[in-house]
Amino acid sequence: MATSTSVRERLERLFQSRIVILDGSMGVMLQHKGLSDEDFRGHRFRDHPKPLRNNSDVLCLTQPELVTQVHREYLEAGADIVTTNTFTATRVSQADFGLEDLAYEMNLEGARLARKAADAFENRFVAGSLGPTNVTLSLSPRVEDASYRDVTFDQLRDGYAEAARALVEGGVDILLIETVFDTLNGKAAIAAVKEVAPDVPLFLSVTIVDRSGRNLSGQTVEAFWTSVEHAQPFAAGINCSLGATEMRPYIEAMSRVAPVYVTCYPNAGLPNAFGGYDEQPPTTSGLLKEFAEAGFLNAAGGCCGTGPEHIKQIRQAMEQVAPRQVSAA
Repeated sequence: MATSTSVRERLERLFQSRIVILDGSMGVMLQHKGLSDEDFRGHRFRDHPKPLRNNSDVLCLTQPELVTQVHREYLEAGADIVTTNTFTATRVSQADFGLEDLAYEMNLEGARLARKAADAFENRFVAGSLGPTNVTLSLSPRVEDASYRDVTFDQLRDGYAEAARALVEGGVDILLIETVFDTLNGKAAIAAVKEVAPDVPLFLSVTIVDRSGRNLSGQTVEAFWTSVEHAQPFAAGINCSLGATEMRPYIEAMSRVAPVYVTCYPNAGLPNAFGGYDEQPPTTSGLLKEFAEAGFLNAAGGCCGTGPEHIKQIRQAMEQVAPRQVSAA
C-alpha cells in the first residue's frame, strides 16, 4: 500500500483534475441477493444465539465473495472511491447482534476486501466507512429522563478508535465519517481518528434528516461545519436521508461555507410506502449534474437505493463539468 503522503497527493491531483466519482449503496446490492439468516451466519456463526439477518457487516466474515463482487461492480461502473462494508462495524452497533468482540476483525476484513478489489483497477481509492452507530449522544432515548444516555462519549470514541485502527491496518486510503445525524457522535469519531490515524485523509458527511435543513441533533449545515472544521478534513459533504431534489439548498450551503472539497451522495429519491427507493439513474444523475454545473461539487455518488447503473450514469453526467473551485480557508 502507498504511504499516506502519496495517497494524499494522488487524491489532490484527482480532485483538482475533475469531479470524483464515489460508489453507491452497499446495502441495497446485498439486499437484492435475498440472503437468509443462514446465509448471514455462514458456517462460522451457525450456532450463534442471536439472529444475524440484515447485519451486512458480518458478511465481510461469512460471505466475503459477495462483498467483493459489489465492490467490483461499482469499480466497473466507474467509481474512483469504493467504501468498505463496515457502516455498523463498531462495538456499540454490533452489540445488538452479540458480535461486539468481532468489530475489529470486521473492519480489518472489510478493508482488505475493498483494497483487493480496488487494486485490480488503476488509480482507485478505498474509504473506510465509520457510520453513525445506533445511539445518539445529544438526545436521551428516555422521555422521562433528559440526562440519560445509552453510551458515553468516551465509549463511542473508543469504539471508533478500534474500528479506525483496523481499517487502516486493512489498507484504506481514506477514513470516512458518514451519515452524521448527531454531530456529537461525529465529534467522537473525529477524536478517535485524530488519535489513531492523524495522517490519513479524512472525509466528513452529514445527513440532513428533513426539509428543516437540520441533522437530528438540530444543526444546520453551517452549524455543522463550524462544529467540525477543527478536524481539517480533506472533504466534507452531505449524504443519505434526502434525495437530490430536496438536498439542493443544503449542498449549496456546504459548498459556500466549507473551504474544502465538497462531496454529495444522495439517496435515490425519498423512500416509497414500502421503504424502497424508486428514483431511476437518469433522474439522479441529471440532478447531480445540475449541482455540478452550479459549482457545488467536487465528488458525487449515491447512497440508499442507488446501484452500479446510477454510478455509471453519474460518471457520464460529470465528464464535461468542471469541479468546484476550492477557496482558501
